[in-house]
Amino acid sequence: MIITSDKTTSPFLRNAWYIAALSKEVDDEALFTRKLLNESVLMYRNEAKQVIAMRDRCPHRFAPLSMGKRLGDVIQCHYHGLHFDAQGECVHNPHGNGKIPKACAVQTYPIIERDGFIWIWMGDQEKADAAMVRNLSIYTENPESAVGHDYMYNKCRYDLVVDNVMDLSHVDHLHGPLLNSAGKLSPQVPQVKELDNNRISIRWDWTQEPAMLLFREHMPRTEDAAQMFVEVVWQAPASMTLEVGAVQDSSDFTNDGAVLYDFHAVTPETEHTTHYFFASSRNYKMDDCEYNRMKMEGMIEAFTQEDKPVLEAQYREMGDQDFWELNPVLLSSDVGSLRVRRTLDKLIAEEQQA
Repeated sequence: MIITSDKTTSPFLRNAWYIAALSKEVDDEALFTRKLLNESVLMYRNEAKQVIAMRDRCPHRFAPLSMGKRLGDVIQCHYHGLHFDAQGECVHNPHGNGKIPKACAVQTYPIIERDGFIWIWMGDQEKADAAMVRNLSIYTENPESAVGHDYMYNKCRYDLVVDNVMDLSHVDHLHGPLLNSAGKLSPQVPQVKELDNNRISIRWDWTQEPAMLLFREHMPRTEDAAQMFVEVVWQAPASMTLEVGAVQDSSDFTNDGAVLYDFHAVTPETEHTTHYFFASSRNYKMDDCEYNRMKMEGMIEAFTQEDKPVLEAQYREMGDQDFWELNPVLLSSDVGSLRVRRTLDKLIAEEQQA
C-alpha cells in the first residue's frame, strides 16, 4: 500500500536508499521492528523468504503491529484483531459486519536485499531506483572466511558518524597502535573529488616505517617502510566504502599488497540516535576463519571503545545546536567531511522545495 509521507517536515533526505537491517537480523519466522527516520518499521520474511517492510502501526488505534502475530504472510494486530497482508491492505475485520474501511491500510516500503544488507526506500516510491543501491558484491563474492557484518547503536546524530569516517586524521590521536599511522596521516592534505551520483571521494597517501600494525605482518619485510593509502567514497545520504592498504616494492596495492575493504553506513533512528552498519573483507588470509573473527572483534572494539564514547560525548556537548551555528574551527583534514555536509544539505533543501 503506497501512502505518501509528509517529507516537507523531515530533517532527513527521504528519496534515498538506507540500510534497515543486516540480512541475518531478519529471520524466517519472527517479526522484527526498528525505528528508521523517526518511523517504526516492521520487517519479516514472507513464505518465499522475501523481506516485507511496513509501518509498524495499526491505522485503527496505532498499536505496534510487531506486538501481533503472523498468520502465514498476514499480520494480525494484537489489539483488535485486524489482519493486514504483505501489501499493507486490510484483509479481515472481525468486528460488526466485517466491512473493511477504505482507509484501513498500512504503508509499505520498497526493499532490496543484497550482499548481506536489507535496503529500504522511505521516500516517494516512484523515485525508488534500484540502480542506486551501492555495489557491495565483494561481500558475497569473497569467501565467508574473509567477510564479516556487524551492527552498532549510537546515541548521537548520524552526521557525526559520517564526519568520523570522512576525516580519518583522528586515527593518529584516538586509536591505539593497531590503526595508528604513527603521526604520518594527520599532516597529509587529502585529495577530494566529486564523483557522479552524488558521491564524494577523499584519499590519503603516505609512507610509514614500519607499516601500520594492522598490515605489518602481511608485508614481505615486516620492519621496513611501506607505501600506504586510505580512500573513502561517500554516497548520499550516509554510506561509505573505505579501502586501506599497504605495499612494498610496488605501486599495485591490490595484486602485490594487503588491502582491507570496509563498508560503513548509518541510518538515522531519530534526530538524536543512529543505527551503524558495518562490513569488512580483505585480499589476504582469505581462508583463515579464526583471523577473520579476531579482526572483526578488534575493529568493532576499536569503534565501541574509542570512537563511540567521543562521538556520543561530542553530541551531548553540542546538544540541539546546529553544526554550522556553532561556528566550528576548520582544519585541512575537514575538507572531505565539509564537502559531504554541504552536498547533503543541498540535496535535502532541493527535495523539500520540490
